[in-house]
Amino acid sequence: MAQISLTFPDGNARAFDAGVTPAEVAASISKSLEKKAISAQVDGAHWDLQWPIDRDAAIAINTMNEDGPALELVRHDLAHIMARAVQEIWPDVKVTIGPVIDNGWYYDFDRAEPFTPEDLGLIEKRMREIIAARDPVRTEVWERDRAIAHYEASGEPYKVELIEAIPGDEPLRMYWHGDWQDLCRGPHLQHTGQVPADAFKLMSVAGAYWRGDSSRAMLQRIYGVAFKSKDALKAHLTMLEEAAKRDHRKLGREMNLYHMQEEAPGQVFWHPSGWTIYTTLQDYIRRRQRAGGYQEVNTPQVVDRKLWEASGHWDKYQENMFIVEVDEDHAREKAINALKPMNCPCHVQIFNQGLKSYRDLPFRMAEFGSCARYEPSGALHGIMRVRGFTQDDGHIFCSEDQIESETATFIAFLSRIYADLGFHDWTIKLSTRPEKRIGSDESWDRVEKALGDACRAAGYEFEVLEGEGAFYGPKLEFTLTDAIGRDWQCGTLQVDPNLPERLQATFIGADGAKHRPVMLHRAVLGSFERFIGILIEEHAGKLPFWLAPRQVVVASITSEADEYCREVAEKLTAAGVRAETDLRNEKINYKVREHSVGKVPVILAIGHREVEERTVTVRRLGEKQTSVAALDEICAELETEATPPDLRAG
Repeated sequence: MAQISLTFPDGNARAFDAGVTPAEVAASISKSLEKKAISAQVDGAHWDLQWPIDRDAAIAINTMNEDGPALELVRHDLAHIMARAVQEIWPDVKVTIGPVIDNGWYYDFDRAEPFTPEDLGLIEKRMREIIAARDPVRTEVWERDRAIAHYEASGEPYKVELIEAIPGDEPLRMYWHGDWQDLCRGPHLQHTGQVPADAFKLMSVAGAYWRGDSSRAMLQRIYGVAFKSKDALKAHLTMLEEAAKRDHRKLGREMNLYHMQEEAPGQVFWHPSGWTIYTTLQDYIRRRQRAGGYQEVNTPQVVDRKLWEASGHWDKYQENMFIVEVDEDHAREKAINALKPMNCPCHVQIFNQGLKSYRDLPFRMAEFGSCARYEPSGALHGIMRVRGFTQDDGHIFCSEDQIESETATFIAFLSRIYADLGFHDWTIKLSTRPEKRIGSDESWDRVEKALGDACRAAGYEFEVLEGEGAFYGPKLEFTLTDAIGRDWQCGTLQVDPNLPERLQATFIGADGAKHRPVMLHRAVLGSFERFIGILIEEHAGKLPFWLAPRQVVVASITSEADEYCREVAEKLTAAGVRAETDLRNEKINYKVREHSVGKVPVILAIGHREVEERTVTVRRLGEKQTSVAALDEICAELETEATPPDLRAG
């Protein structure tokens, strides 16, 4: 029999018969590894223990200690186990697909009756019984015709359609979990008992069109989450409970920040309190950008398709653009425009006005650019995913040899802003050259090195995302981690020599000749809408005092205190604090509860004693204890707290 060579992670290689399986390789190493093995990595591909290896390859045996492979297998097996449980309880249910997703899986079913919460409990119980049975998992490769005939005979039309949609005529892999069978690429665990029975939970049911087509059947999608241990599942469920409390949609209603309605899908109606957050944040970013050497501009909302054709967006991005047709006077055909989905092409137009010299570079341009992008209605999510938004958009026009210094400067700029906004835990990812790209390898080498060196010079390490850059250049992504451990990708810096080329941007070099600038697309917050949603959830509505829309409520305990309440509010307002009075004929505890729900940071309660002593009783949000302060003392204290971080002394 032919021999193959398998190379292990320590660099040692051994000869095996061609067709050897990873399970046999593990057994040849030790009995303990044979028992612990769950899958393998073969030349970097995730490999089932039952699959034969017929070529020389690098191999590593996975155990439950390897989180990535282990979680993938646990979640994938649970998708199959759940589908098996459903069909064992309700044999008439048709199955479709069940992929692994973040933290778990889902599976789509065709069932006449809707699944109920009680049904989810029944399914979970049956799943644990299947796990306890330790049924073997086996796999075979079938010819396509045989697979189609099998699913036609068993009344599974969705599986038949899936097979018919798979290009080519290669054989198909089939898996059995006990007697239950599914079409699947794998890999899987070796028996159902390898799945932790106490580390999963079925979460919810949602509608889903077959293959995402609204003209096709509406299916029922059951979502589950799974981890390697009961403790990890408990931590995840606790995080979800905390996330629900912090949901910006819930807090947005309680704080009366904004609303959305069907007449303007994916667009925000900002209320006074919400708009106060928006403009306060925008004013802060404006000051930071001005100090950072950016020139603020403003460009049109509606732009002729000619510019989008020249920039390449018309071909590559049109499905996400809102098209505007206009009957121009005396025109034989309608003029076709688009609401801008991004600001970059318009910024090149400003750069192109007048001759630019190498002495003008770097040329930093910023805009609070209002953009519109079509998002499917099912993808809209509060103010986090919208169709109308404003970016803290900036573009730096520079020469290639300025990329490193401008990147380092931007990272320092971004880090100051994130720190001011309470985010100290964030990471950088460097997306490198994709397989299909423009430009020479030498140019990519220089630019990727410049970005990496800039990160290190700024004091930050980074993760490399191989092949995930744009076709025209690499980029940096800045990902925040919030108070409950969720990651949010917000800031970006994208190197782009392509758009200046397409839109004929030039500068006069020291040699007197024309040269193309490199364009650095950069953002710190991303969209204001999304970032405000992140801020609300990060702080659970208890925004930093300087950002809080309603900073102080001066509440009367008795009507005899009304005049002094007004005086306190006026003094605070004069000091730059957003203060209001609550003089209603309600008990002070009622007022405190109401304003606490609205996340007002400070409530100043005033009764007879406070009037006589010219003091206030201070109640801070989230604190059980109150304190008494002199009027001048609390005004000075709150004036300092209300000052944005960039304007504070020192």
